[in-house]
Amino acid sequence: MRKLFFLLLFVLPGFTSVAQDQTTATNNPYFAIAVLDEQTGRGVPLVELRTISEIRYYTDSNGIVAFFEPGLMDQNVFFYVKSHGYIFSEGAHEYHGTTLSVKSGGAVTLKIKRLNIAERLYRLTGEGIYKDSLLVGKPAPIRQPLLNAQVSGQDSVQMTGYRGKLYWFFGDTNKPSFPLGHFGTSGATSLLPASGGLNPEIGVDLAYFTDASGFSRKMYGPDEPGMKWIDGLMIVPDENKHERLLARCSRMKTLEEPYERTLLLFNDEKESFEPIQRFEKNDLLQHIGSTFRHTIGGQDYYYFATPFPTTRVKADLNSIKDPRAYEGFTCLQAETRYAKADSKLDRSGPNGRLVWGWKSNTSPILFAQQKELIDSGKIKPEECWYKLADAETSKPVVAAVGTVNFNAFRQRWVMIFNQIRGETSMLGEIWYSEAETPEGPWLQAHKIITHDHYSFYNVAHHPQFDQDGGRVIYFEGTYTTMFSGNPVPTPRYEYNQIMYRLDLSDPRLKFPEQK
Repeated sequence: MRKLFFLLLFVLPGFTSVAQDQTTATNNPYFAIAVLDEQTGRGVPLVELRTISEIRYYTDSNGIVAFFEPGLMDQNVFFYVKSHGYIFSEGAHEYHGTTLSVKSGGAVTLKIKRLNIAERLYRLTGEGIYKDSLLVGKPAPIRQPLLNAQVSGQDSVQMTGYRGKLYWFFGDTNKPSFPLGHFGTSGATSLLPASGGLNPEIGVDLAYFTDASGFSRKMYGPDEPGMKWIDGLMIVPDENKHERLLARCSRMKTLEEPYERTLLLFNDEKESFEPIQRFEKNDLLQHIGSTFRHTIGGQDYYYFATPFPTTRVKADLNSIKDPRAYEGFTCLQAETRYAKADSKLDRSGPNGRLVWGWKSNTSPILFAQQKELIDSGKIKPEECWYKLADAETSKPVVAAVGTVNFNAFRQRWVMIFNQIRGETSMLGEIWYSEAETPEGPWLQAHKIITHDHYSFYNVAHHPQFDQDGGRVIYFEGTYTTMFSGNPVPTPRYEYNQIMYRLDLSDPRLKFPEQK
């Protein structure tokens, strides 16, 4: 009977805002607190429960806290309850918390209101993903719920489908045994949901590539200084018509200055990347980003989004290896490079109109460069291509990193991206936009996630997980104090990947012309 109660408590959404079991179990010292999304009834990760004496607990990926404090058991304890993009309003006061009767073996369910349009699902990486669930006897949905390949922290993700599996590549990776892990890109695979993999609403079983110690190993590890960051994943046939995986690597001296940029080929036997072409570090290819494939006039291209699609190349190995074959989306004259106020603009349109378009071997113009051209008087504000604004307030939105993919449900190209500096945090606000073509123009956006003085950057939509004809999409990002100014990292969640889902039928995602 008790087992049935716990099953109902954690799974069914039909509880009141606070539902508490007063029974006790001598074999379990923990008091189980489950925090559910009041809209979906699903457990909410990353909810902080804080006592009057500043003891902080955070819900795991099932939305559960296993509470045990010797001095507070068998007591009435007040908990402040808060989470990024959610609000808890229990009680007739302004404290956003509730008093619970804490007993070993007992359990309670709380409901929290989601303000975010997107729904937080689970943490993909790091230590103790389902720690609290296991402590209170609830099973975890993934094979490695506590520590996978000794990964305690992991930066930005790139993911693609390749040879019947999903291949995941992460940036700098931390381990429990020493403050520094490695900076040579980590890798993992998982099964596609249609081929035995988990439903993405439940989780992802990552099978890491590991070294002799069992730690997630470097996917590209030449004995050279610098951080190795991989992006621009592409899959094309080689000269023998075998499908091959390519990537671009930036070997970085600092967060902004590269040593070099290199085209890599994945060695399927060694399960690691090898260099096949080196590029000038500050040439056309300095801005690549996440990829998507698109066909124009019968020609396949790979587009690179940062988050706007600003560079593309024909989807064949010879073109990808040739830096002159890349095209930039730009207002510069063909075959020229961006040179701030000295840039040569393409005014070949009627009456000197500025011409934006794809031009071979020409620097793309990004948002920051467009602003420099305006500030220098080279172009007028009305000649801008990038005019993204909040769909609700019409205030400008400055987009940073993100991804672009075609969505079958909306029948448009959709972009998930960071805002550089929002109202709540640096790189902590996530937005949704859509356009009729990959180039745009991208004019309006809706905020779908907010973080209070915390960063959530390099968000990536995974179209391989789209469900219900693209109505439901999944994306993840890096949750970290970095750049935020917040001196208090969230235990276990800090510097790790968190998955969200977004229902594109939500009426809050309508744009003015659709209302």
